[in-house]
Amino acid sequence: MSVDLPADFADWLALREPADGAARRADLADAVRRRLPAGPLTVHDLGSGTGSMARWLAPRLPGPQHWVLHDQDADLLARAAATMPRAAADGSPVTVETRRGDLTRLTAGDLADATLVTASALLDMLTVEEVDRLVAACAGRPTLLALSVTGGVALDPADPLDAEIAAAFNDHQRRTVGGRTLLGPDAVEAAAAAFARHGVDVDIQPSPWRLGEDQAALVAEWFTGWLGAAHEQRPELVEPTREYAERRRAQLTAGELRVLVDHRDLLAGA
Repeated sequence: MSVDLPADFADWLALREPADGAARRADLADAVRRRLPAGPLTVHDLGSGTGSMARWLAPRLPGPQHWVLHDQDADLLARAAATMPRAAADGSPVTVETRRGDLTRLTAGDLADATLVTASALLDMLTVEEVDRLVAACAGRPTLLALSVTGGVALDPADPLDAEIAAAFNDHQRRTVGGRTLLGPDAVEAAAAAFARHGVDVDIQPSPWRLGEDQAALVAEWFTGWLGAAHEQRPELVEPTREYAERRRAQLTAGELRVLVDHRDLLAGA
């Protein structure tokens, strides 16, 4: 899998990181901690981007840790390595290495030394076949897959056009790109089914963004992308939603707009 990332993708990741941290399920991190063996840990983080997952989770886990960050983008990996926490929950050292490559081609051998596998906001960008391969590589060790979108969005105050735009956006998330049909909001269910075929139980918990005036910059960026994807999927929505977009942006400027963007966190046990 090769994905062309926008030039400002790192800025988007930085903008969303506080919301991601607030949304991730700390109780699943606690469950991970209880499942891990004593002694040094090796954590493989898939699609690490700028390292948000590692920055969130490493300080919550005790003992010496070695993080292996996987991504296709060398610049993002360099940023992630430079900003990794250096101490675990109990003050033990945290070390890091980076691996650039195609995540959809990972095998169990690539993860053979992993005590734990993690990923964040990754599953929806994969196909069903790619999720099956990823699960096969991860099965047999604890795996924490956070912040997968489900397609659920709620804007407050509500507007009659919200549902139509959300449906167009979700269809865009399921689009076919370069011969790959993405799972989008169906990814969590596909991953859970794949783990079940390997006899692995999963715990799935909601992890929504809850955004208001304190996250106005993130809401503005998210709204632009959400509406833009809907327009790309259904160009006939462009004209009917011009006034809608103006209303929503006016509400945001006035501090009157609240947004819930649903995600799910999935923990698969060893």
